[in-house]
Amino acid sequence: RKAWFLVTGGKRRALSRTEMLGRLYSCGFEVLEERTAGNLLYWRARKVRDPYFDNDPTYGMFIHLRRIGRHGKSFNVYKLRTMHAYSEYLQGYVYDRHQLAEGGKFRDDFRVTTLGRILRKFWLDELPMVLNMLKGDMKIVGVRPLSTHYFNLYSAELREKRIRTRPGLIPPYYAQYPTPRTLEEVQQNEMEYLTRWEKHPFRTDVATFFRALYNILWKRARSK
Repeated sequence: RKAWFLVTGGKRRALSRTEMLGRLYSCGFEVLEERTAGNLLYWRARKVRDPYFDNDPTYGMFIHLRRIGRHGKSFNVYKLRTMHAYSEYLQGYVYDRHQLAEGGKFRDDFRVTTLGRILRKFWLDELPMVLNMLKGDMKIVGVRPLSTHYFNLYSAELREKRIRTRPGLIPPYYAQYPTPRTLEEVQQNEMEYLTRWEKHPFRTDVATFFRALYNILWKRARSK
């Protein structure tokens, strides 16, 4: 971003649909209608809240995203970018229009870039999360760190269990095969894992790690 503005002064920059909508939502607007005419995108929006001054939209390939961790505290998860800029402000927008697909992720998520789909397929986007493990925010095995919007889709009981432990890089999702297909199945999987973890933390994480590794390498378990 700094190099672009140094060379061009920020002029004549094309914005993706995702960034345009994300900028609106970050400023407190709600999009009521979208229409495309020619190569231009038009929208009708209304102001519904104050701007999100607490968030920090990121550019470039190396990004940080706010996620809920142990004791309910927010922390930055480091990743390689797989979505357009300002995507973090559109989770509610995407959920309201597309709901969830199999595996509990957003259906037809237009925020993901072509390069991003390739990075996700091979988990390359998650390599920087090793820094979170070194900082002590995450561990190798555990439930995935969630955004506030996604966290609030979970049951109150599961939310309470989740914040008692650090989130992990390898989720219990992959230790089950076939992998969970719906949000309800994902929640059941996490509830069973956390219940076992509370009784035997080390044994549970070791067993979950090797089952997940087997499913990933030999049964080709993948997330979209």
